[in-house]
Amino acid sequence: MEDLKIRRKCEDMIAYGYVVLPQFPKSERHVLNQEIRNSMWSLLRLIIICNKRYFKKTTMQDLDAELDLLRSQVRMAQRLGYLSFKSYEVWSRHLDEIGRMVGGWFKSLQERGAGNVA
Repeated sequence: MEDLKIRRKCEDMIAYGYVVLPQFPKSERHVLNQEIRNSMWSLLRLIIICNKRYFKKTTMQDLDAELDLLRSQVRMAQRLGYLSFKSYEVWSRHLDEIGRMVGGWFKSLQERGAGNVA
């Protein structure tokens, strides 16, 4: 059940990103904007893959790394002035919640000893 919540939360975050990303300047449309879109879809892809795999450890590490990358990209967009502080705050809240869910998912797998998580 937890994996479905994280997937839904990630889809909500992507929907929010698609509302905010058009506010970026045109010069960034194929640079940072595109990188953020790719990271968002990679994050969702890794959540789905992790849900389907029996051995989840490596995929969970990839998921955590992709989430960290996306956080950095959003932070950089705010620093460069492409995102308002309010948009950054809302987007960061989405990312923090996904991060907590990934941590909880990883912890629950460790407790159950499922999927070769050590």
